[in-house]
Amino acid sequence: MQSLLEKYSSNPTPKISQATGRPDARSLAGIDQLLLILPGRIPTALWRKIPQGSRLQALLRRSNADALPAISTRLGNKRQSALHAGKADSRDSEFDLQTFARKMVAAATTAKPGTVGIWVAGFDADAEQRLVRHMAAAALAAAFVMPSFKAKQTPAPIKAIRILGLDSKIDLSRVSAEAAGNAMARWLTALPPNKLDAANFATFLKGLAAQNGWQFKKYGVDALRQMGAGAFLAVAQGNADKSASIVRLRYRPGNKSASPDLTLVGKGIIFDTGGTNLKPFTSMLDMHIDMGGSAVAVGTLLTISQLQLQQPVDCWLAITENRTGPSAYKSQDVVTALNGKTIQTIHTDAEGRMVLADTLSLACKDSPAVIIDYATLTGACVSAVTTRYSGVFTNKPDLHPVLKKSGRDSGERVWPFPIGKEFLDDLKSNTADLMQCSPGAPGDHILAASFLGEFVDDDCTWVHVDLSACTRKGGLGPVPTEITGFGVRLTMNLLIDKNIVGLAGQG
Repeated sequence: MQSLLEKYSSNPTPKISQATGRPDARSLAGIDQLLLILPGRIPTALWRKIPQGSRLQALLRRSNADALPAISTRLGNKRQSALHAGKADSRDSEFDLQTFARKMVAAATTAKPGTVGIWVAGFDADAEQRLVRHMAAAALAAAFVMPSFKAKQTPAPIKAIRILGLDSKIDLSRVSAEAAGNAMARWLTALPPNKLDAANFATFLKGLAAQNGWQFKKYGVDALRQMGAGAFLAVAQGNADKSASIVRLRYRPGNKSASPDLTLVGKGIIFDTGGTNLKPFTSMLDMHIDMGGSAVAVGTLLTISQLQLQQPVDCWLAITENRTGPSAYKSQDVVTALNGKTIQTIHTDAEGRMVLADTLSLACKDSPAVIIDYATLTGACVSAVTTRYSGVFTNKPDLHPVLKKSGRDSGERVWPFPIGKEFLDDLKSNTADLMQCSPGAPGDHILAASFLGEFVDDDCTWVHVDLSACTRKGGLGPVPTEITGFGVRLTMNLLIDKNIVGLAGQG
């Protein structure tokens, strides 16, 4: 039987090639679907550079200016290459351009796309490169085949991507690495829960670590019990076996014993019934995606590894189910977390903050400069920002503008919320150090993040991402699938473009 890692590794990645100079009949002969990106105002001279330009110009005049693509036709070459033309405004935001790119690529995938050509014409060099990167990212996202267990396998929709018309070739390594990380996050999140159970998840991670030269360590139930990880084990105790674990992955490009500059933490609830406080059917149906935070953490680590960044990075994943049954934890239980704090449980469907509490405590023991955790944690965050954005929280409020700008610049938009001691008033307990959640107070996304902050060392810069944009019907940004993989590009922008590790050192 094919393992999950073998299944993932068999997913073909389309080759990206780049051609400089004005495209001619020969360079267009091998294109099945050509995406032509034009500016809002097209100079007459540009039409003379485009094959069949006068005919396309006439078609464009009669087209719906707001449609994407504006026109779809075919070239008169032997291959009868399909051509889809659309107008882009280079002044638009990254998110708007990513959305434009996704819709343009979608036109190419309505038929068998084969080799997709991307030609950005009529823009200055900076705008051209920006648009090419967005188009390439959208094409890579559309090319990736999501998990399928049908008897007849789904073929890869896009075989190759060819960038045309460049003055000079551009570096697309980051685009490719971020696309790979995003694809990994989406693929893992989409897996059925009987395929990606706790044991298989750990096995997959061990194999992935071996492929990428990462260190792998698994803390099983017995080891966690000896360590005193009572919050995680409270959730895991309802499982049918001892397959639950906390896994640590380490990326060390240099000194193998170096403390991490960055630690990624992910909620890996591989299926969430709600526990004793059982979810209704419609709320439980898609709860295999409740491990989306761990998938984003792994996808981000993959991107970092592929880019060969020279920073030590850890990745901690809390992997368990949240089941109901005679041994499952229940309301009013009191458990002791790994850092010694006691927790009065209130609602068993607030399990994510329980498993993250102990995982964050473990992550802090290695003294990372920055911790970023990812979790599909609260419905309150979806209510607050919809599925277009995700919520962000931090123990360093001076980072709020940086986080917002990273969201804008990466196209994975976030909105910061406050946390702090004042919100812990709603989590006061008469029987423990704090309540797991409040049975009546509003703002559960804020209370959940404030709860998690109690398990993070004060001298560590910590960012919590509540993944309300983990799924969005119709896709989001460059990603066409409902499962979005949101978080990989945001984190890479924080790490590379905003130097969040350096900012943490200044703080």
